[in-house]
Amino acid sequence: MRVLVAGVGNVLRTDDGFGVEVARRLADLDLPAGVRVVETGIGGIALVQELQDGWDALILLDTVDRGRAPGTVLVIEPEVVDVEALTWEQRHDMLADMHLATPERALMLARALQVLPATVLLVGCQPTDPDLVGTELSPPVAAAVAVAIDEVLAQLRVMVPS
Repeated sequence: MRVLVAGVGNVLRTDDGFGVEVARRLADLDLPAGVRVVETGIGGIALVQELQDGWDALILLDTVDRGRAPGTVLVIEPEVVDVEALTWEQRHDMLADMHLATPERALMLARALQVLPATVLLVGCQPTDPDLVGTELSPPVAAAVAVAIDEVLAQLRVMVPS
């Protein structure tokens, strides 16, 4: 089983750097064979390029606003829009930006290109305020990094048994 773990987010916008920080710490761990950790930042097209290598599963790491207490870690199976179900205008509106700065758009493009793995999970964290400018995570989100790492490792134990 080949699993891509991808940290996304903007490290210059405080809590939005959560996914990147989790990916950085995971990259320092001894992970099972077949697991690769990457940091794609805010360039969604970089995620799509990584997915073209053919993966069985994708674990995305990112902030996610679900109205929970800041620092809450969630595991979500994201719904990915099928481009075929959109009108031409909707496709243009959603895919015209070649940077594809949102994971949702990158996943949609990956699905359209038939490179999206069958299993996609988002390990996300409720931010305090993802729009603040700064390079430090807020205290609740910084504390959630270890929780997210534990969750990713638990998911990998299920996906890639020893």
